[in-house]
Amino acid sequence: MRIGFKLMAEVHGPGELVRQAVRAERAGFDFVEVSDHFHPWLHDQGHSPFAWSVLAAVAERTERIELGTGVTCPSVRYHPAVVAQAAATTALLAEGRHFLGVGSGERLNEHVVGAAWPAVDVRQEMLREALRIIRLLWAGGYRSFRGRHLSLDGARLFDLPEEPPRLIVAAGGGRAAALAAEFGDGLFANEPRSDLVDAYTGAGGAGPRYNEVPLAVGRDRGTALKAAHRMLRFTPGGWKVMTELPNPVNFEAAAGSATREQIAGAVSAGPDPEEHIAQVRAFAGAGYDHLALMNAGGDPDEFLDYCAAELLGPLRAGTG
Repeated sequence: MRIGFKLMAEVHGPGELVRQAVRAERAGFDFVEVSDHFHPWLHDQGHSPFAWSVLAAVAERTERIELGTGVTCPSVRYHPAVVAQAAATTALLAEGRHFLGVGSGERLNEHVVGAAWPAVDVRQEMLREALRIIRLLWAGGYRSFRGRHLSLDGARLFDLPEEPPRLIVAAGGGRAAALAAEFGDGLFANEPRSDLVDAYTGAGGAGPRYNEVPLAVGRDRGTALKAAHRMLRFTPGGWKVMTELPNPVNFEAAAGSATREQIAGAVSAGPDPEEHIAQVRAFAGAGYDHLALMNAGGDPDEFLDYCAAELLGPLRAGTG
């Protein structure tokens, strides 16, 4: 098992994210992954810096830890040629430590360029074409492509790493998991769903399987759950809602009905390491082997210190 740390770009500014990544490396984490958003989910989260600038700074400030996006949509707000170039450059700066997480996106971040927000089946078609374009450019030489949704015209990347970054494809259903097996080097999910792993491996996927594990660390369970509710109250509607709402104001309205009990069902909370270890192992038991621990509302330094002291060793000893 590889244990990572989620850099919450919706909650922290760029300098703070870089500082946390440096601290995560010192604490013993294996990788960091950062949200690639234009907007935060909620107004009181208050941030959304450019993920690629953050990754470049992290690459220069760290030596060992792997770093990537969790995840980038390479088909609406960005053209896949731009994502291919950004990832290739980041891989060079990180000296091979970069992975590229990609997905079909959320309206929250992609509608800002004025394009229509496609239906989910069209978004999957666009992602497939984007992945083909990225692979073409990473193979070197001048490349062209003409698909139903996306095109590439005589483009070449002049700065390429010896080995391309690992391409980790996010999935919320079986079709996307099969796409990850066909075009990706790994699978990315954000729920402990074994059916996605089964769909991925059943389609021939044999790479790493990433997921994000929310933990609310605190001196008592009630305080930790209160912080987690404030941070994650936008999540109970699930991805079918989260992919469609256009702005933080809409998520604020949707989050108004979220209860603390709903959050408690998805997040381990409190001071007991065994509860948090059980939460992580539930994700591992569903078939995921690259787990990014997400700080669900507490102080980031206290969270990193707690993970280093209480979680990383037992997790690796018990499931590595």
